[in-house]
Formats: sequence, C-alpha cells, structure tokens
Amino acid sequence: MYAIVEIAGQQFKVAKDQKVYVHRLQEEEGAKVSFDKVLLLDNKGAVTVGAPAIEGAEVTAKILGHLKGDKVIVFKKKRRKGYKKKNGHRQALTEIQIEGIAATGAKKKAPAKKAAPVKEEAPKAEVKKAAPKKAKADDLKKIEGIGPKIADTLAAAGIVTFADLAKSEPAKIAEIIADVRGNHVTDTWPAQAQLATDGKWDELKELQDKLDGGVEK
Repeated sequence: MYAIVEIAGQQFKVAKDQKVYVHRLQEEEGAKVSFDKVLLLDNKGAVTVGAPAIEGAEVTAKILGHLKGDKVIVFKKKRRKGYKKKNGHRQALTEIQIEGIAATGAKKKAPAKKAAPVKEEAPKAEVKKAAPKKAKADDLKKIEGIGPKIADTLAAAGIVTFADLAKSEPAKIAEIIADVRGNHVTDTWPAQAQLATDGKWDELKELQDKLDGGVEK
C-alpha cells in the first residue's frame, strides 16, 4: 500500500517504514505527526483519488531528526557590467519515517462553536481612536544578500525594520523567501541587522567586507 501525500507544501509518494526528507517541520525530534492531505491511495491495486484530498485518510510518521541539506552555490555574472554575485544555500530539512497509512479514521477538526447571541444595547456615541503608529520601514537592502525582491517578500511577512530582522531565525527567514528565485544564505542576516539596529555602521561594513554572497570569505 502506498499513498501520495502533501507534506509542508511538497507532494511525496510514501509507503510504510519509508524514510523521507521534507521541509523543516516545527515539531521536536521524536514527535509523532500526521498528515491528512492524502491525494491518492493504492491498496493492492485498488486506487482511490481525492478531490483534491481523500476524506478520512491520513499518513502518520515519526520525526527522526532535523538537519540541513547540501550546500548549493549559484554564481551570477554580467559581461562588461562589472557585476558578480555568489550565493550559497543549505535548505533546512526534517527526516521522518512513515509509520502508517490509513484510508479512513482520521480525526476531523471540531467545528468552531457559535457564539451566544449578544443582547443589543443602546448605541453609544462613537469615539474615534487614533490609529496606532506603524514602525518606520528600514532599507533592508543594506544587508548583504538582500535585494529588492527579497526586501518586498520580507515586508509582506511583517519584517520591515532592522530590529524585526535581527529577531528572526535564519531558518525562518529561509522559509519566508523560499519562493524567491535563487539560493540565499540567511545565516548572517540577523547579526548584520542587529549592528544596523544599534547604529554600528562601521562594524557592519567590516563584517560585510568579509562576506561574499552572505558567506564569510
């Protein structure tokens, strides 16, 4: 028996006891996880296809460990432009082992309870509240390895200042920009952003002089 299941945005063909590398999961090592987006089941030749998922089907697995994939280097150069760019990337992965495939029996999420009706009260005079001030956005392109596309992607995810970036984990940043074309090394971005937050521009420049595409020379 095998199944085609969606895990962390990717589709895999899995069978019992098979080990699979998927995008980093949030659960701890040794935890049990289940996936209910089963798109296809094959039970000894009897094939069931979902629309898009099979209701009641699920795949259960155990997390064996968290790791990083092999480094991928991408080098870009434009002729007669003096432009060279070298980036490296190691994808954050999780190794899981498939423990079971169930065609039925997956627990359904309980529907949200309806709120009790609220008694209508006499309308009160509206008091206009001042809108909360938004944090002024910083120019994230000052960080080595961040271009306009990545800056826009981070802003869409709520990371608009150097302080926001400094508090973010490199693995989380890599997940946010996973759809941006190219390979990007995010390991030094929080450290660079912290120097920018503290106004230590000379120290930031010294650090960036040691980097090439986000990787220390």
